[in-house]
Amino acid sequence: MSAAEIPYKFLTSADPPERGNVTAAVTATLREAIITLALKPGEVLDKGAICDRLGVSRFPVSEALARLQAEGLVDIMPQRGSMVSRVKIADVVEFMLIRKALEGEAIRVLMAHRPEGVVEELERNLAEQARAVKKGDRETFHAFDMEFHEILFGSMSFGRIRAVIDSARANLDRARLLILDPRRVSNSYNEHRAIVDGIATGDAERAVAAMRTHIDTVTAELLAFARTAPQLFADPERLNDDIALFD
Repeated sequence: MSAAEIPYKFLTSADPPERGNVTAAVTATLREAIITLALKPGEVLDKGAICDRLGVSRFPVSEALARLQAEGLVDIMPQRGSMVSRVKIADVVEFMLIRKALEGEAIRVLMAHRPEGVVEELERNLAEQARAVKKGDRETFHAFDMEFHEILFGSMSFGRIRAVIDSARANLDRARLLILDPRRVSNSYNEHRAIVDGIATGDAERAVAAMRTHIDTVTAELLAFARTAPQLFADPERLNDDIALFD
């Protein structure tokens, strides 16, 4: 069998985990593959092939799939197997609306407290984003995109708020990756630049408005993409209801 024919060749195991941590390691590996779209929405999962690729028994794979089902990333169908869950438009829209409100407040909190070095940290992050844009490196850009928003949320020491965002992150990340083409990468950088410019000049309203525009634009583009690839989404019928929110 050639390398191209190896099932799930993109799945890689880390160093052998300690006894009792096999399920956690398998869960992390599969979660990463789903979030990065190596395992695509709607793809049927071959449990035996996953076991062979990762060198584990069926039990930790079954447990990992159950955990990922609880996270909304896997659908388990009795007597029929498992598949990667399709992205739910309703969930994405709801969490993006939540993020729009919370990230606007995060900017206000950050600017009220003005942590030392935060503007420099944001500028360092933007420089890395710019390098990724120039190279056309989608994966690296996405990593610094996530870090950018983490820097903003770092000013808010509210555990419940962070829990809300973290609970949405997995499905939001894979939804955003669906539209992360070179044009969106470049536009996201420019939108982040506008947010930082508002923060650097001490103009909270400008920074918050730039954040709201950024999130609305990303969401509108995702909904437009969903119209062209409805098979990746669990509830494409929601498009007519939700797209007006971001027109």
